[in-house]
Amino acid sequence: MSSAKRTGSQAPVPHVADSHDLIRVHGARENNLKDVSIEIPKRRLTVFTGVSGSGKSSLVFNTIAAESQRLINETYSAFVQGFMPTLARPEVDILEGLTTAIIVDQQRMGADPRSTVGTATDVNAMLRILFSRLGEPHIGPPSAYSFNTASVRASGAITVERGNKKAVKATYERTGGMCNRCEGRGSVSDIDLTQLYDDSKSLAEGAFTIPGWKSDSQWTVQVYAQSGFVDPDKPIREYTEKQLRDFLYGEPVKVKVNGVNLTYEGLIPKIQKSFLSKDKEAMQPHIRAFVERAVTFTVCPECDGTRLSEGARSSKIGKISIADACAMEIRDLAEWVRDLDEPSVAPLLGALRDALDSFVEIGLGYLSLDRPAGTLSGGEAQRVKMIRHLGSSLTDTTYVFDEPTIGLHPHDIQRMNDLLLRLRDKGNTVLVVEHKPEAIAIADHVVDLGPGAGTAGGTVCFEGTVEELRAGDTVTGRHLDDRAVLKDTVREPTGALEIRDATTHNLQGVDVDVPLGVLCVVTGVAGSGKSSLIHGSVPPGAGADVVSVDQSPIKGSRRSNPATYTGLLEPIRKAFAKANGVKPALFSANSEGACPTCNGAGVIYTDLAMMAGVATPCEDCEGKRFQPAVLEYRFGGRDISEVLAMSVAQAEEFFGSGEARTPAAHKILDRLADVGLGYLTLGQPLTTLSGGERQRLKLATHMGDKGGVYVLDEPTTGLHLADVEQLLGLLDRLVDAGKSVIVIEHHQAVMAHADWIIDLGPGAGHDGGRIVFEGTPADLVADRSTLTGEHLAAYVGA
Repeated sequence: MSSAKRTGSQAPVPHVADSHDLIRVHGARENNLKDVSIEIPKRRLTVFTGVSGSGKSSLVFNTIAAESQRLINETYSAFVQGFMPTLARPEVDILEGLTTAIIVDQQRMGADPRSTVGTATDVNAMLRILFSRLGEPHIGPPSAYSFNTASVRASGAITVERGNKKAVKATYERTGGMCNRCEGRGSVSDIDLTQLYDDSKSLAEGAFTIPGWKSDSQWTVQVYAQSGFVDPDKPIREYTEKQLRDFLYGEPVKVKVNGVNLTYEGLIPKIQKSFLSKDKEAMQPHIRAFVERAVTFTVCPECDGTRLSEGARSSKIGKISIADACAMEIRDLAEWVRDLDEPSVAPLLGALRDALDSFVEIGLGYLSLDRPAGTLSGGEAQRVKMIRHLGSSLTDTTYVFDEPTIGLHPHDIQRMNDLLLRLRDKGNTVLVVEHKPEAIAIADHVVDLGPGAGTAGGTVCFEGTVEELRAGDTVTGRHLDDRAVLKDTVREPTGALEIRDATTHNLQGVDVDVPLGVLCVVTGVAGSGKSSLIHGSVPPGAGADVVSVDQSPIKGSRRSNPATYTGLLEPIRKAFAKANGVKPALFSANSEGACPTCNGAGVIYTDLAMMAGVATPCEDCEGKRFQPAVLEYRFGGRDISEVLAMSVAQAEEFFGSGEARTPAAHKILDRLADVGLGYLTLGQPLTTLSGGERQRLKLATHMGDKGGVYVLDEPTTGLHLADVEQLLGLLDRLVDAGKSVIVIEHHQAVMAHADWIIDLGPGAGHDGGRIVFEGTPADLVADRSTLTGEHLAAYVGA
């Protein structure tokens, strides 16, 4: 703390401005928080710990960071606020001492097909300016090197309204860098027509096999049937050449269908706009399955996947075009930029060097700028977002991180710790939600929430230093020094999944046998090729059905809840309907049983333009979401709203025996309890679940699949140390039930518990992509020939 200096022997008197050295939270009640009051020191690194669902994110993100952002937004004019996200004031009595909050969360980056690492970090923008100044031959301004900008040419007469109005001839031209063939996407698609329709049927007979296209009522189908271009009663295979051409490739034209003006266009362009312009990963599962069946994506033959026009590829600095620069690994590109000596663009080169060096410093030097943003893991996306803050001159701000060690090998965690400490040492307040002991160890101050999850959490169990936490009697304190031990005996494989000459991304012709019938863990530093090997090779080559549980976020609105997401509501609705002799649809708040006043939402939303909207509980249904008549029907002595208010553990008991016994529902509830979600209420909106809870909800859903091989991508993400033990028990039960479990993981406890380890490396990017070890965990510890081996040996104390 700085102080005003006095001459003489008098003690320095602190300036009154330096007394504001705490963030004070009083009476926080957001989500499951129970009147939490806490003081957080400024300009220190504070780590928030606790089991998944204990209220960490509710306190840090939904209370402190949210209020900081809301107060900053309020400093803008009402006009500007109209374009900004509207944030409601958190449920808290007093918040004092807030500073500007910069949030670096785990949200995946935009999955738009044209979004790349370069465009998401603004590095591409700097490269485009560089090439527009130094590239030979010169082809135009920066837009000429942009794959998101199409070339435009136009000419015509314009009227100049000045004095005597007169028409003058004008021409307009803009040179863009977009490849015409693939429209800047880098890939082109071929459509398998047999997956779109059955040509032995007519449109009236339901020829279309596209999801959601029903012949009787669907508007899209009616447009084709009543367009006049084709005969709806004639089988498609009997169309004339002209009819087939109009049907498949017809230009957009207005047609009248049942008295309504609609647009008709050929089936191929219609499918391209409806399905292919969207990111596959953001689609619903059944739509994605259709697209994967019907469409084959191949590298654009015209631009060779670079997304750029011929002109943009022909302009070079030395022998390097902008396409070459974007395809380089960033650490190589940083070296190339460092070798450029052009005084005319010195400020630009300086900024570009700093940005690229930040990538390398943060451990992402193995990425390339043309890597699609949607393919980054949650950990990679979070570190990419950090880049713009590393060189920032801002101080006295609050940086908020959500598990920054996700997706990091133990070798890389030290580097992340150094970055967090550097941000703190510049005079910033750093708040980190974290589970890893290595990251908790660097904290100046620790806040432990709990003691349990959901309704059993929401209170502050501990505040103090790491040493005091270790000595304290909280769940986190007791488990902080937990270390899994190597197993005495490992299971013998029942077979092997052969992967031969794998070359996806950075893999260098990898040959490996992945053992089946055991717990196999795939490890290696971030960027070494783990996901490329497993996700790129296992699904197509597997004889048995493969169940893949990746890190992609759960899709769902606040109307979605664990009961709807897992399919649990279906047997519950049927049981209620059968017991009361009515339709199952009555017991859905999204269907016939919904309260008509709030449409089944339970709350009434009032939009207040640029101010935060207000949600008030519906007075008619009192937030229960159902019509009063529906709540008259009972099953096992409970109405449907009371069942949805139960926790998983309570519902498991309710549907497990007695008159309410429902085996189909009980089976799903068992799986939810198995993954440690017994505290969740069945009707809790998905939007309120933490990251770890969502991952486990997805795992519970897939446990019901009939696959023989389970592929899990970092299942310990968002899991507390105490929960990792439960996860290991679950993986053991899967293997003992005859399943093969392949886990991509960095957590040493999972490695120590494995039957077999495949370690990739030795580095990341072009320094990785090779198998550096295969064998049991005990052999890896004894060998210590790899980075993973060294860290695992230190972990188990060998």
